[in-house]
Amino acid sequence: MRLSTKGRYAVMAMVDLAKTSKGRAIALADIAERQEISLSYLEQLFARLRRGGLVRSVRGPGGGYLLAMTAEEMKISDIILAVDEPVRTTRCAPGPVGCHADKTRCLTHDLWEELGNQIHLYLSTVSLADVCERRILGSSRAFVRDAVPAPVAVQAAE
Repeated sequence: MRLSTKGRYAVMAMVDLAKTSKGRAIALADIAERQEISLSYLEQLFARLRRGGLVRSVRGPGGGYLLAMTAEEMKISDIILAVDEPVRTTRCAPGPVGCHADKTRCLTHDLWEELGNQIHLYLSTVSLADVCERRILGSSRAFVRDAVPAPVAVQAAE
């Protein structure tokens, strides 16, 4: 899966903004420091997020950024797409042209294409609030629990 740094950092910054803003504008320098992301990189991402209608900028002293909608309304897929980063899981170009020299598609193209579709569908169901409130861990915990063998009881020798 190729989820770029742009997509990951945009989501991290938006989660930070959602958790810390409480209705007041937050400076990008503060987000950059807390998330250990370059300020100039965040400025580029937030310009795209603003154009995408996900954040509003506030000028002047005490200025910064605010969410343009509630964290409940905003989907993680919206954030990733706003920074021009569709999740791609295949090396093939989108459309009928494939990744081989003769322009045919690889044998596993449909598998990876569908995985990308499923990832997008999943991220379209997860809100920014879900991430902030840590509500997305429910189903994945079952996999972790099932993957770890239960401790074996040891009886003391008599």
